[in-house]
Amino acid sequence: MPYFVYKITTPFKQLEKVDSFPNFKEASAFAKSVRAGMAEADNYAVKVIFAESELQAEDLLNQVREPVPMTGEDY
Repeated sequence: MPYFVYKITTPFKQLEKVDSFPNFKEASAFAKSVRAGMAEADNYAVKVIFAESELQAEDLLNQVREPVPMTGEDY
């Protein structure tokens, strides 16, 4: 399964596939280089996602994740 690199534009969470890579090391290095080239005015985030297809990657990126519950003595 490939690793996909996406630009996520806010506030409406528009997804733009930038590239895909066969392993995480290459995808991570590419994402870091894109982030390093971002200007302060750029209004997007760069994310790496592991998925079987572009459709699954976009579905995973659009899912709302529940916050971690804050219980116990540590909080």
